[in-house]
Amino acid sequence: KLQHTRTKYQTHLYHTMIPTQNRRILTFTAVHPCESVSITTLIDSLIKIAGEILSFKSKHFSTNKRSIKETLRHVLSLLIVFQEIRVGLIPAGRSFPRSAILSLSELHVIFQKLMFLLEDCTREGGKLYMLINSDQISAHFRTRKYEARPDRDDKRALDSVYWIFNLFENRINPNRDEVVRVLDHVGVRKWSDCVKEIGFLGEEITVEGKDKNEIELLSSLIGFISYCRCVILGGVDEDEDKEEEDDLVIRGLNVDDLRCPISLEIMNDPVVLETGHTYDRSSIAKWFSAGNITCPKTGKNLVSTVLVGNVSVKQLIQMYFKQETDNKSKKKKTSVPESLAAEEAGKLISDFLAGELINGGSKEMVKALVEIRILTKTSSFNRSRLVEAGVVESLMKLLRSGDPTIQENAMAVIFNLSKDNAGKVRIGGDGGGLGMIVEVLNEGARRESRQHAAAAIFYLSSLGDYSRSIGEIPDSIPGLLRIVNGCDYGDSAKRNALIAIRSLLIQHSDNHWRVLAAGAVSVLLDLVRSGEIGDGAKADSIAVLAKIAEYPDGMISVLRRGGLKLAVKVLGSSEVSPVTKQHCVLLLLNLCVNGGSDVVGALAKDPSVMGSLYTALSNGECGGGRKASALIKMIHEFQERKTETGLERERFVHAW
Repeated sequence: KLQHTRTKYQTHLYHTMIPTQNRRILTFTAVHPCESVSITTLIDSLIKIAGEILSFKSKHFSTNKRSIKETLRHVLSLLIVFQEIRVGLIPAGRSFPRSAILSLSELHVIFQKLMFLLEDCTREGGKLYMLINSDQISAHFRTRKYEARPDRDDKRALDSVYWIFNLFENRINPNRDEVVRVLDHVGVRKWSDCVKEIGFLGEEITVEGKDKNEIELLSSLIGFISYCRCVILGGVDEDEDKEEEDDLVIRGLNVDDLRCPISLEIMNDPVVLETGHTYDRSSIAKWFSAGNITCPKTGKNLVSTVLVGNVSVKQLIQMYFKQETDNKSKKKKTSVPESLAAEEAGKLISDFLAGELINGGSKEMVKALVEIRILTKTSSFNRSRLVEAGVVESLMKLLRSGDPTIQENAMAVIFNLSKDNAGKVRIGGDGGGLGMIVEVLNEGARRESRQHAAAAIFYLSSLGDYSRSIGEIPDSIPGLLRIVNGCDYGDSAKRNALIAIRSLLIQHSDNHWRVLAAGAVSVLLDLVRSGEIGDGAKADSIAVLAKIAEYPDGMISVLRRGGLKLAVKVLGSSEVSPVTKQHCVLLLLNLCVNGGSDVVGALAKDPSVMGSLYTALSNGECGGGRKASALIKMIHEFQERKTETGLERERFVHAW
């Protein structure tokens, strides 16, 4: 059966040649020296590359250790020869036949390929992949006098891997010692090593042109290393917490905030002027070179044109592009494992982690929560398996834990599980789960716990019955508004709360009066006026106000607190995104529809409104153009009626 499994998974994993800077693993893009190269240049280059090859001697090789050791011994011997040629023969003026230069050139190509091969054999994240390809890799070490053979230790490790695949397929936990031997052999010793392996294999599985067997093998390897990370190895690296924080920052980021106001492209090298506004270095430099000594956004004359790098914005841009790359990779990955071994390994992992939540101590519980948090973040398959394993019930109990770390991680997992219907049903099924989430929203020990609770409410409120139930909990909407109004919450947290409030309004009409009663209009208008939030949070705030203004009492509340004047001001601003302006248009439209001619008349008196509306009309993505057009039509009709009424009055006076 082992032989059958190995034959089934056996695959050819070599790839098309591509440029060196983007070299894929197991591709050898060597460059042949030009024909006119001098012997001195060639020998110097050979000495340099031989030294680089020998620098690998101290590194851990995931496969073909014996062959590599022998090859490095040969390279050392050749290096001695090259040094003797460089020191003794070349300065003496000895001529070298053309055949010798050609042979050295071929050796230079071989050395380049050997460098690539050694890089691959020590590559972070590619260790299991290289082990699976150990038979093919050994062929690269053949010489006329030395027949490289597959390493016996490689074969034993490979046999163990395929045997473990068999056990997974039958939903049997493998022997722990056997798994550890495989990990030690390839050099995977830490939790973070597993993360790198999973990331690399995940990228490989998305490469176009792979056949079914290749994808099945890679999927099984992901299942194996995921099992190792969750069940075998302990300890989570601190970098994972940093990545989670970065995700929260990016979720609250509007990409328009990263665009240069001049080029409207995402900035490459952001710099800040004395006015505090940020531009791309190349764009503002062109602005200055054209003779302008003003700030493009404010028009203010500049005392100094010194450009200071905006490090914080640059870091945000780097985080944004990293997140975009990760998201594209995730979209390519299927949520369902591509092999039976990976699927059953996922079930074994879920059962193990569910058991740790019930039977583990505090340390084991935290580790299990972190693993579940990561797994539920990556795919719907993991979420459904964990729900089936019964983790929701344990998580709900942990929301009332006195340990802030346990509570935060439990709330984060519930937030992840709330994205799928199966998770939603299990979380709110008994009626008490929604109340416990609202409890964390208001009384969570950490700010992050409360933020995750707000995000979970957004997903859970997509079900109409849940939206009604959440709204009926007295502290739910006030709790969300406390986050919106809280000075210790960033834009990401505020946006989570804002979209949750909007979802509650959309899904159930009874929540309208509850939002009004909680004082949402004053909070939102003050937030927009403050200028202390980013464009994304401002857009979300105005979107909630627009939803409130769909009802007459909501319209009155917005008007009484100066919402009309504020919406006009934001609409005419050059510092907000088109999305924010579209929400402003909708808010104004709802105020006019419910407020009638009095509101339309007040709007028509402002000379700046029509220009702003025509701008919104020309940039009207997402249906914003239709709303701007409807509002323009209402103003025109009001002005026409006003004109006709004036003419009627004049005719009456004249006739009288």
